[in-house]
Amino acid sequence: MTAQPASAQAPTLTQAVTAKLLNRATSTPGFSTATARDTQVNVMRKSAKGWAFGSAVLVAPKKEGAAPEGWLFLAHRKAGSWQITFEGESAFRQLSTRAPIVAGQEKKLFADMGTPKKSDVTPMYAGGDYRTGMRLPFAVGQSWYMTGGPHGWSGSDTPYSAIDLSGGDGRVLAARGGTAYTMCGNGRGWIRVIHDRGYSTDYYHLYNNIAANGLGVGEGAFLGNIGNDVSCGGSSSGAHVHFALRQNSAYVPVHGHNYGKWVIIPGSGAYQGYALHGSAQVNVGGLLYNYGALGFTQGVVDAYGGGSVNKRSGPGTGYGLVGTVGDGATVSIACSANGTTHTGRWGTTSLWNKLTDGTWVSDAYLWTGLSGPVNGWC
Repeated sequence: MTAQPASAQAPTLTQAVTAKLLNRATSTPGFSTATARDTQVNVMRKSAKGWAFGSAVLVAPKKEGAAPEGWLFLAHRKAGSWQITFEGESAFRQLSTRAPIVAGQEKKLFADMGTPKKSDVTPMYAGGDYRTGMRLPFAVGQSWYMTGGPHGWSGSDTPYSAIDLSGGDGRVLAARGGTAYTMCGNGRGWIRVIHDRGYSTDYYHLYNNIAANGLGVGEGAFLGNIGNDVSCGGSSSGAHVHFALRQNSAYVPVHGHNYGKWVIIPGSGAYQGYALHGSAQVNVGGLLYNYGALGFTQGVVDAYGGGSVNKRSGPGTGYGLVGTVGDGATVSIACSANGTTHTGRWGTTSLWNKLTDGTWVSDAYLWTGLSGPVNGWC
């Protein structure tokens, strides 16, 4: 029997993943002219029964403002050919439910990952719920420099999904618990942690990073040290971590999201902007103190420039004054009700929140990440 010429043979796994990467590159800004040399295929797991799992990366040009694009992939060999699907595709979620090389906790995480809403003009990826349950990616109680304000994963591209951080002890920690993966083919530089609720976080330029192939990590787990690694391309000057937010397998704006009880606000251009903790504002180049994660039924008091906010015995100014709470304080919310209308930094609302101490505060002076009740109606 005569062997088939190479051109007629079924592609190998790497060839099949590379072909899909190059097809994806045609619709990925900055990668339309990518060739096979500009790709990395990192096979993390492979079974004798025709299954494979790993990461597929478009390597960025080694220039300022460039960053790689990467996806987890799942592959199944059937009838002599490979079916390849990338993170964010409906087939990825479907195939993961029956793939024997996908662990139980991964199946649930992948099932929660929706499809990117690329058609949105003004994206509301979180559906109006901007609660992340995340801390800043370093030790609670430390202060690090925000060396770069909101910017795109690749610099000036949109959405502005990332910030740059450096300083402290240089130890980069998981912003929230999840499942971690090393994205670059040589195992260096880039860690992705997939969390619940469709969120994931990316950490790039790491030095001495962990090896992760579906590794379960808790909030605050060590991921690596700040560095200048560019194993997947791009550039870096000055050791830092390029920290980015994803939801439903796509980069999403950091605008309005909260990390370590700081709300991130973009500026007029990439790398500009500031962060707010209550009324306290820190601009680019300033230090962010890590207060820890804000709970899903908590809020940060924002006195809108004042020193404190009044607490009432009921949901409105017609009720008695029973104390105050300072700007920047964290409060826990028992339930909510409608009352008198007030205007704060985040808009005008008649919503009042009953705190766990029995007092009431207008929602106009709280950042909770949600425009409605965070713990049900009273």
